[in-house]
Amino acid sequence: MREWIPISTSPKGRLALAAVKEFGARPFGDVTVGELAAAADVTTGAIYHHFGSKLGLYAFVRRDVERRLIDRMEGAAEFAGQHAVRAALQVGFDFATGQGFLHLLVQPPLGAEDDLLVEMLHRLLAPRKEPVGQVLAAGWRAALLAVAGGVSVNDARDALSALNY
Repeated sequence: MREWIPISTSPKGRLALAAVKEFGARPFGDVTVGELAAAADVTTGAIYHHFGSKLGLYAFVRRDVERRLIDRMEGAAEFAGQHAVRAALQVGFDFATGQGFLHLLVQPPLGAEDDLLVEMLHRLLAPRKEPVGQVLAAGWRAALLAVAGGVSVNDARDALSALNY
């Protein structure tokens, strides 16, 4: 269960919404605290007050986006039968690219957080051994990175479909 659902008009909610947009469009290191504060129409102090740091804000929105991603992927897998993994990866890819979450999801989580994508793939692939889920997650993230680097969504989606799983 979620601890907090952002109210978009509150300073914390505006920061979360601005962070999703900024961190989705650009790598973490390219986004400044000043840009985040300006996009949310708050002072930089609000970032530290609500999230402790830029990394705290990033981790907060990253986890929220991952939860939404995994919800969609698990739903697709549930109805896809023997093609559960393929359906999950394709639906997740379409969601991530369609919502502009590229840079939020191209890397595994920062720090000690669990990798929800790998965990979900391990569950879908059971009883196969763990590296299969890690390899598929890496391929999925590589397809997102390709789009972030200028490859068309359709070409990256076709490349993802070429994985044999």
